[in-house]
Amino acid sequence: MRILLVEDEKKVAEIIERGLKAERFAVDVCHYGRAGWEMASTYEYDLIILDLMLPEMSGTEILEKVRRKNAEVPILILTARDTMSDKVKNFELGADDYLTKPFAFAELLVRVKALLRRGPVNRSSVLRVGDLEIDRLSQSVRRGGRKIELTAKEYSLLEYLATNPGRVFSRTMIIEHVWDQSFQGLTNIVDVYVRHLREKVDDAYPLKLLRTVRGVGYSLSDEAAS
Repeated sequence: MRILLVEDEKKVAEIIERGLKAERFAVDVCHYGRAGWEMASTYEYDLIILDLMLPEMSGTEILEKVRRKNAEVPILILTARDTMSDKVKNFELGADDYLTKPFAFAELLVRVKALLRRGPVNRSSVLRVGDLEIDRLSQSVRRGGRKIELTAKEYSLLEYLATNPGRVFSRTMIIEHVWDQSFQGLTNIVDVYVRHLREKVDDAYPLKLLRTVRGVGYSLSDEAAS
């Protein structure tokens, strides 16, 4: 899952980024409001964490702009402003949650996971494609009841494909979502990780779930290949 963090306090941003990446999220970070809006309007995110007091463009302005373009992406406000009027205003503008500073990262993480579970695209705690089961709370994977051990990136890739079974995702889409905007490597990294997933998820089973659409990308489906 890919998260956008717009926070001008660099130490705070570093703590949040490090903690979220440890939880297997891909994280893009912006310290300026205008850059945050550009990122939010350019890329597809599963969640936006947004400070209000930002240079160049306020978090409230970003919130309004994002909501005019995307009514569904979950937005968590993270700010030192704790007055009831501020909270009411931002909730009315479309914020989904509101956490005031100072805060404990553990609480932030709980709120992030809660928002992701109830998000617009399949956010149920368990994803199923055929006999493959992905528990998003424990980040565990089973097929036919057998537990499959995956690395962090393998899990993120599989989860991303499983959120929309049958949809074909291009290599660029996968890199932007699973690795994040800062990734500078080659797109064949996706092919490498798909190969690893096939060895763990498909090779021992007659029905192959991971599909290659030549010249386009990859999908996950339990429908019989034509």
